Amino acid sequence: MFFFFCMCVLFLRVFQFHEYAFYGYGTLKCQFTSSHDLVYLEQVYFNKRLMVQYNSTLGKYEGYTKKAKDLRLFPFKNNDSTADHILSLLSFLPTVEPSVRVTPVARQGSSHQAMLACSAYNFYPKQIRLTWLRNGEKVINYVTSTEELPEGNWLYQIHSYLEYTPSPGEEITCMVEHASLKEPKLYNWGKRMTKN
Repeated sequence: MFFFFCMCVLFLRVFQFHEYAFYGYGTLKCQFTSSHDLVYLEQVYFNKRLMVQYNSTLGKYEGYTKKAKDLRLFPFKNNDSTADHILSLLSFLPTVEPSVRVTPVARQGSSHQAMLACSAYNFYPKQIRLTWLRNGEKVINYVTSTEELPEGNWLYQIHSYLEYTPSPGEEITCMVEHASLKEPKLYNWGKRMTKN
C-alpha cells in the first residue's frame, strides 16, 4: 500500500507540468470468483488516462504511456507471497451460500416440449456461475440467463433457463459455482430433485 501511494505521488510529480495532470487517482482492485481465481490490480490514472498498472497475473508493472514505460518499475520478486497474502485477506470476507431451486416453467412459443429454471437466491458475493448439464455434458444451446439481480439487502439472485425436449432416463442438472462453495454443487432435476 505504501509503495502504491509513493507511486501515485511520483507520477503526480513527473507528469504535473508536462502532461497537465490536473486530476490523478489510483485504484486497488481484487477481482475474484473463487479463492483459486483472483487477480490483484493497482492502477494509476491521470486525466482519465491509465498510465501504469500492476497485474498480479503478470507479476509486474506495465506502463501505458511513453513516460510511464521509461520509469522501468521493477516487478515483485515473489509474486506468490502477494497472492497468498491476498487470499488470507479474502478468507475474512463474508460469503453467503446460495439457496438453489430447479423448477419447471411454462414455455411460451418454443419448439421444445419443456423448460426448466435454475434459480439461486440470497447469495453473496455477486459473482456466480450457473451451468446446465445434460447427462453430465455441458449444455450451451437453448440456455438463457438473467444477470445477477440485487435483492436490496446486499444479497443477490440469478435465474437460468433451459429449453429442452425430454428423453427417457436422461439426467438434467444445474451446476452452481460460487465463492461460498468449496466445490461446485449439483442440483438434479428428475422425478425427485436431489442435491449432491
